[in-house]
Amino acid sequence: MAIMLKSRQEIAHLREAGRIVAETYEVLRPYIVPGMNTAELDRIAEEFIRSKGAIPVYKGYGARPQRNGYLAVPPFPATICTAINDVICHGIPSPQHVLKDGDIIGIDIGVRYSGWVGDSCVTFAVGTPDNESQRLLEVAKSCTELGIEQARPGNHLGDIGAAIQAYAESQGFSSVRDLCGHGVGRSVHEDPSYPHVGRPGTGLRLRPGMVFTVEPMINVGKPV
Repeated sequence: MAIMLKSRQEIAHLREAGRIVAETYEVLRPYIVPGMNTAELDRIAEEFIRSKGAIPVYKGYGARPQRNGYLAVPPFPATICTAINDVICHGIPSPQHVLKDGDIIGIDIGVRYSGWVGDSCVTFAVGTPDNESQRLLEVAKSCTELGIEQARPGNHLGDIGAAIQAYAESQGFSSVRDLCGHGVGRSVHEDPSYPHVGRPGTGLRLRPGMVFTVEPMINVGKPV
């Protein structure tokens, strides 16, 4: 595991990239309504990101050639990821994916600005969600806040996962185990990679200068 500690100046650059991500969400917010399709959301996001002098970091990401018996992986074709309802994450925007009243949609946005990456995911309600969906949104927000509280020097990565897992399960929900938080810096995926479940006091000890995401994915019901 090769973790690159960031200086204060480098963290300031990361904040600039993150600010563009946050602004992109605010640009999208009025359009997250019944009848809107996710391809149009993608177009709006890309137009704004490029207007800020940034580059969509997901577009073209992840391509791998066929080799050693494994199929080729095509590049991700869009600026944002759109995950509606039971799609956990990394959904591909499409004109056929039209938002309906009561949907919830997770939108991942990543940008590169001045060589540094900002990366985030926010889940929105479309119109009026049902009670279970609204509660899911509230629990996921609380899980994120509890995880962030544990992200301080001297703690461990396991403390973050444990806080998220404990609260999610206490509310009758569960934290996705197969997808992880990750470092971010010059690249969108850096070390460390860690699950949003865990045991207190375990895993990598946190140090000043580490930069990583806290982005728990919370599901209704128990983990599969």
